Amino acid sequence: MTSILVTGGAGFIGSHTCKALRAAGFDPISYDSLERGNPEAVQWGALEIGALADGARLREVLARYRPAAVVHFAALAYVGESNADPLLYYRNNVGGTAALLDAMRDCGVGKLVFSSSCAVYGVPAVVPIGEDARLAPVNPYGATKMFCEQIVKDCAAAFALNFIALRYFNAAGANPGGDIGECHVPETHAIPLLLEAAAGGREFTIFGDDYPTADGTCVRDYVHVTDLADAHVRAVRALLDGADNSALNLGTGRGWSVRDLVATVREVTGCDVPSQSGPRRPGDPPVLVADPARAREKLGWRPVYPELATQVSHAWAWRQGGARIWKRMRDSGQIGL
Repeated sequence: MTSILVTGGAGFIGSHTCKALRAAGFDPISYDSLERGNPEAVQWGALEIGALADGARLREVLARYRPAAVVHFAALAYVGESNADPLLYYRNNVGGTAALLDAMRDCGVGKLVFSSSCAVYGVPAVVPIGEDARLAPVNPYGATKMFCEQIVKDCAAAFALNFIALRYFNAAGANPGGDIGECHVPETHAIPLLLEAAAGGREFTIFGDDYPTADGTCVRDYVHVTDLADAHVRAVRALLDGADNSALNLGTGRGWSVRDLVATVREVTGCDVPSQSGPRRPGDPPVLVADPARAREKLGWRPVYPELATQVSHAWAWRQGGARIWKRMRDSGQIGL
């Protein structure tokens, strides 16, 4: 099988992509520091432990497996944390990406699928957002993704590198088979936090109810993690077939407010979801909804699970159905309920 190096392969989207790569006939190799990844999520292909900043370790792994392409997920991704400690994010996300590109050049690996984010757009002037919209991030996390995209473009102009940057919107759900799902420490994503509240855990906080939206809460485009994984496999295949460099949005084209999320979780779980309103968080744009037309055109990609209720149902089933990662973290006190 053709090897594909997946940095951050022990993470939420990375592990789902490894599963999809294996199903598509590739051999995914996860490269992860495990600082925030979950080793139990690495079920498809080898795990190589290492930091992006460790150039010698990266070159060792690249030389051993000689991958046809790299799928680069490894990054810190908490908006609030990036506001509090921007240097950590610039050092890790931007510095790590530069180190990876340096190692790829030295080892003759010239295909890259880069995990970018809708956070590069900031507060968009027009919604839904097309790829030609102005890049104006409003938090350091989004800024690191924007700078990384620019570094990748500059490298592609300087040496033999072809890339596809995938700007995805809010990842959600869990693998429909129930073998992997979403679990972060700390957890900051809305759907897992709402499921905790539905299961009798902490009260859910709605950060801001005075935005210029229909119900006053932020609106986001939620895209199923299995659909995201499929897009990454399609991007790998496209690059191996000689596709041009590009940046593509991954989303459903439909927005859901935070209050929509609360109502959907109540409907899916049949449980009360205690919630309260709190102040806005710095760096949260009011509305982020994708125009995914270019991904349909370039990759033939269409979400299979576009409905929010389906995404919540899969996440709830994973949480309820003996999720090993979640239970281990809960029992060790890493998740406080």
